[in-house]
Amino acid sequence: MLQRLSFIPGRLLQAVPVVFGVTLVVFFMAHLLPGDPATAILGDKATPASLEALRVQLGLDQPIWAQYGLFLANLFQGNLGISFSFQRPVAELVFQAIPVTMSLVLFSMVLALAISIPLAAIAASGPNKPRDLLVRFFTLIGQGMPQFWVGIMLILLFAVNLRFFPVGGFGNSPLDNLYYLFLPALTLAISISPVFIRSLRSSTISVLGSDYVATARSKGAAGAPLFRQHVLRNAAIPTVSIIGITLGYLVGGSIVIEKVFAIPGLGSLMLNAIYNRDFPTIQAVTLFVGLFVVIVGILTDIAYTALDPRVNLTGKARA
Repeated sequence: MLQRLSFIPGRLLQAVPVVFGVTLVVFFMAHLLPGDPATAILGDKATPASLEALRVQLGLDQPIWAQYGLFLANLFQGNLGISFSFQRPVAELVFQAIPVTMSLVLFSMVLALAISIPLAAIAASGPNKPRDLLVRFFTLIGQGMPQFWVGIMLILLFAVNLRFFPVGGFGNSPLDNLYYLFLPALTLAISISPVFIRSLRSSTISVLGSDYVATARSKGAAGAPLFRQHVLRNAAIPTVSIIGITLGYLVGGSIVIEKVFAIPGLGSLMLNAIYNRDFPTIQAVTLFVGLFVVIVGILTDIAYTALDPRVNLTGKARA
């Protein structure tokens, strides 16, 4: 097993230029935003003298390459800068928002899998039969609906009309957090579950037609035990890579949902920073998302290797 995981140091080395590229793109894309941070902070009634003084204080009067060099130097020291709009260390703001966004992402992933696994099994048990066609119709509808619209419809139905869930917020305790996050997590789960359902359906149909499943059936295995012991693990292998990609997508895709449900996570922090031209906060949030995607990619490779002994990511031929 350790030999099969020897690819990890190489993956970590490959991540270094990727992270450097992320810092480069993040920094210059943030500075391409229209508007002046000094004007956003002081307001339209600020005087030219006060605007110039604030630009000097924030280092915005320096050439763009000098600003990038200072950004890198501070980054290597673990200093993400001070937020223009909140006047607090950016690292403090980001680390305060990370648990909120990660809770939403993981909760939505759990709900998506809880929706996808049974529906994929139902569809795969009768290809092209009415139940299969119904599940495939659900995937088309789920993938075609905009996330923000689904979120608003869920709020109107379950929060405003039925009053089962709160309209927005995050809560003050772990149980409160799950209660407040259910609707936004369900919104994200509805948008990503069609991808999981299609992948699991296709791989499950393939596994059900394999020789070892036929052998298990001849020995008396059937129903749920057959699915759990002989089908699910092998059918899930192709979906592992999709889950890894989707986790990265969810962190970025949660921005709009956090705004719709007034969740104080990275998405809300990012949108507020964009509105206020808060360059340090924009750079820090985007950098975290980039690092998260890189780390998830490495963990996905590890999970894929652990699930499928045939996978060889070391680049060396097996004997």
